[in-house]
Amino acid sequence: MNEEFEIDQLQTNFDFKGFLMKLLSYWPLFLISLVIGFSIAYYINVRKLPVYQMSNMISIKDDQNPFFTTNTSLTFNWGGTTDKVNTAMVTLKTRSHNEKVVEHLQYYLSYLIEGEYQFENAYGQTPFKVEVDTSKFQILNNLIKIKVVDEDSYLLSATFEERNYPTQNYSTKEKGTIAMPAEEFERTFQFGQKLVLPFFSGTIVRSEKKLQVEKPYFIKFQNFDGVVARFRNINIQPESQGASVLNLRLTGNNKAELVDYLNATVQILGEDVLERKNLFATRTIQFIDSTLAIKSGELSEVQNELEAFRNASSVYDLSSEGQEISSKLTLLDSRKAEIEQQIDYYNTLEEYLISRTDYSNVPAPSVAGITEASIVSGVSRIVTLAEERNKLQYSFREGAPVFADIDRQINAVKAVLLENITSSMALKNREIREINSDISKAESEIRRLPKEQQQLLSIQRRYDLSNQAYNLFLAKRSEAGLVKAANVSDVMVIDPAKDIGGGQVGPNNQLNYIMAAVFGTFIPFVFVFLIVFFDNKINTTQEIARLSPIPILGVIGKSRKNDNLIVLHNPKSAVAESFRSIRSSLQFMYKKRGIEGTKTVLVTSSVSGEGKTFCSINIASVFALSEKKTVLLGLDLRKPKIFDDFNIKNKSGVVNYLINDASLESIVQKTKIGHLDIITSGPIPPNPSELILSDRMSELMEELSTQYDYIVIDSPPLALVSDAMELVKFADATMYVVRQNYSKKGMLSIINDKYKNGEIKHVSIVLNYFQHKAKYGYGYGYGYGYGYGNYNHGYYENKSKTGLLNKILRRK
Repeated sequence: MNEEFEIDQLQTNFDFKGFLMKLLSYWPLFLISLVIGFSIAYYINVRKLPVYQMSNMISIKDDQNPFFTTNTSLTFNWGGTTDKVNTAMVTLKTRSHNEKVVEHLQYYLSYLIEGEYQFENAYGQTPFKVEVDTSKFQILNNLIKIKVVDEDSYLLSATFEERNYPTQNYSTKEKGTIAMPAEEFERTFQFGQKLVLPFFSGTIVRSEKKLQVEKPYFIKFQNFDGVVARFRNINIQPESQGASVLNLRLTGNNKAELVDYLNATVQILGEDVLERKNLFATRTIQFIDSTLAIKSGELSEVQNELEAFRNASSVYDLSSEGQEISSKLTLLDSRKAEIEQQIDYYNTLEEYLISRTDYSNVPAPSVAGITEASIVSGVSRIVTLAEERNKLQYSFREGAPVFADIDRQINAVKAVLLENITSSMALKNREIREINSDISKAESEIRRLPKEQQQLLSIQRRYDLSNQAYNLFLAKRSEAGLVKAANVSDVMVIDPAKDIGGGQVGPNNQLNYIMAAVFGTFIPFVFVFLIVFFDNKINTTQEIARLSPIPILGVIGKSRKNDNLIVLHNPKSAVAESFRSIRSSLQFMYKKRGIEGTKTVLVTSSVSGEGKTFCSINIASVFALSEKKTVLLGLDLRKPKIFDDFNIKNKSGVVNYLINDASLESIVQKTKIGHLDIITSGPIPPNPSELILSDRMSELMEELSTQYDYIVIDSPPLALVSDAMELVKFADATMYVVRQNYSKKGMLSIINDKYKNGEIKHVSIVLNYFQHKAKYGYGYGYGYGYGYGNYNHGYYENKSKTGLLNKILRRK
């Protein structure tokens, strides 16, 4: 029935002391939770592989070529040291750079050995190395077992199920699948023997490590992109703010693997930086080499023509006048060729800037002998921006704002550069016209010479021009080669990665234990908090005092007997003593109110099951044992109970009297307790409320008051029916029974309202079925009858059950 009630009134203040005692009462739960937490932490710690951190230190320099001159300006400063440092930091984390390193070290192949709890990384510990055939597909994520047989051979084995296995070609990075039958592959091979198997292709060769015969090793191919992603987590930090010295750190389970990766990533970075630094020199050399091939052919052709003319005409040298004219024309032709070369460069550069979008392949102006500062700086700037844009493509998607900003800068530099080209070409064209005028005058002088001299001069002139152009490009080729040979990488290794012992940074076992302690405490704490938060049952007298203004009469302990006659059968028990205490409290109340003669006690509760009848029987018993004539009146007409405990009949009772079917003497029944009589309720009537409201009820109470010292009324539950309210007027004191961990807190609102409205007066609360345990809030009672702490011996019996553990301890 108590499910019909909900909480109407909650406690306004949180009971911290009660909650603390509640926590303490659940100490086994905390202990179990902590044991589980620490067990899990230990399980994790012993199975975790050690984590190491290796590091190296590099410096990003700004080394200028010692052979740098205005004529050998084949390299550019890519934005200064700061820009180089930022570029290096970005590059070391890019996918493309780490792909080069992983491919160079073949880290997509894992070497493993069986550890105590799991497979462990055996990189650098195996007596063999695997040379992977990257042109073939390799099976992924499947263990291949290798066991050394002797100095020359090994046993290779693998287990397969009948299914499709993923594969990858590490040359093209293409992925595929291979269907393998269910089999146990096992075969012996020679070291150095090239293997071409369905699942593996490569060569296994001896390493410098000592052979351990019959010890199993394992290799496993992994997804290339996954391995690259793992190594992109390299930590890069400048030594200080704005410094050009970088610290590289990498964590993992194998120190040798980390050392090789750190050194390899720096090595490949340095090679890439040097390659970019030599970019102009390399492309210029390629351009000059192609031009030299053309000029060499032209020179050879003119030289053959000159020799043929001399042999045919027997004219070998020019006259003094012809030599003078030839020298003048040679100077003019040389100057003209130089200017034309510059004009050709301007035309090429202009077309390149207009028609291309990638400006990283622009040749250096020095190739054409151009030293004009505006052109050289403009080309340098636009190439720098183009290279920066290309590098950012590895980190950002096309269309990102950073590309728009660089494109705006490139367009601005390009506009200025095109204007400079236009003005420079105008000057060069005017200079060409002046030279052509001088050449025309010299050629008019040639026509006065003899015909053979004119032909010889013409051939000689073309020969000198070709030879001069060839020598010029040959000199440029030497200059470019010198610049390239003299360039060094801007990446300098200050402190290479090296295993010098130590370096372990994990696992953090102490942190795991701390987390175990935190969660081992937190989880039961939350559990207990939720129990307290959602607990709507009354557990302590402190809760009653907070929830109701009605005074507390006493506390009755939990009875472990099935017998309700506790006072009679266990007079020295704590429960019996609590009823004696309540008797004393009632007598004090009667005396304080000045009640003389017969005294009436009404025992009620909110709902059935709270111990109302139990309390009625025993409070009546303690009055009777004090040699006071007492009657227990069963007025719970709907659900009579008290007759079973006294082994009496319920055929005739209060109902019979109220309907004038029996006299008072006929319904009173004697008990085995002296001075205690009982009037049972009798048969269940159809109209109990009307019977209680009848005049016969008043007559009954008046007649009983003339015969007894105490009248104890066992009434129906107050919250379920109205009968109890009709009986209140006959009671000098009302005991409202509340059962621990059964009665809901909201039930008190009913009695509170009636007490506040004056419908019930002289009411007190009795806490029944109280257990002396901290999990109900406190480790002590309210002070009314349920024990006297450590001073209880000699006052009443304590018949608590002795457990097996207590028996063993006593024997010890």
